[in-house]
Amino acid sequence: MSRLASGLWVQAYLMRLQIETIPAYVLAHGDDTAGAIMVKLSPLDGTARLYQRMMAMDGSRPWDVLADGPEPEVDALIARQRKTDPDLWVIEVESRDGRHLLDQPGLD
Repeated sequence: MSRLASGLWVQAYLMRLQIETIPAYVLAHGDDTAGAIMVKLSPLDGTARLYQRMMAMDGSRPWDVLADGPEPEVDALIARQRKTDPDLWVIEVESRDGRHLLDQPGLD
């Protein structure tokens, strides 16, 4: 099964968030074709949760929590990941109620 190019997925994701009036920002622009994508959810309380796609046994690619805790620790993990993978996309979503839409149809 072919996958959507990373740059197109990011554009679609940002548009969906904008429609729902959820602020989001591209913190790191990765490879437009095949860069991995991480989504940092910030509830604006000093904590953060980092999501990354994982390969499931059934071949699906669900979003899974990679890190959850104080925002500086999550940011440090992102920085380490960016050093080893310069093609990595990082999107920050700011939502006090924890909405990220990653579980919505078309984004899962």
